[in-house]
Amino acid sequence: MLLVCIKIFLARIVDVTLGSIRTILMVKGKSIPASIIAFLEVFIWFIIAKEALNTPYNSLLIPVFYAGGYATGTLLGTYLSNTYVSGIVGLQVITKTNNKKMIERIRKNGYGVSIVNLKNAYEGHKKEMLIIQVNKKSLKEITNLIKEYDHNAFIIANETKYVQNGLIK
Repeated sequence: MLLVCIKIFLARIVDVTLGSIRTILMVKGKSIPASIIAFLEVFIWFIIAKEALNTPYNSLLIPVFYAGGYATGTLLGTYLSNTYVSGIVGLQVITKTNNKKMIERIRKNGYGVSIVNLKNAYEGHKKEMLIIQVNKKSLKEITNLIKEYDHNAFIIANETKYVQNGLIK
């Protein structure tokens, strides 16, 4: 029975990890590789779910290993996504005005930045919105740089699907 539990656990890790990779590919518009992975993912899931439901063993360990494989696959898929999947992140940074030193430092570090002047009608304060596109791997570096100059900066990060032209580090 332990061998069946381990087989179920490992198969669930593989199929859920494949599901994470498939989702990333779909979001990036890569439908053919995503479709191939979807086939493999569901094929593995079907075989292992059938085995888990039709096993001659009547033990609580079967669903525990099934769920444990799912959780571990989710963890592994997230790790792979964060570590190996590149992408571009769009930052909108709302900061106080006249923060020229921060903007100069951002540009000196190789990032492109566009500045939009804002006026908060509620408070009457002028602020600036910085628009910055960065590679996903540079996100921590740029946010730390911004926080050095304005720890109250309002930072919004969104994954960007498509970028044409511009300066991206």
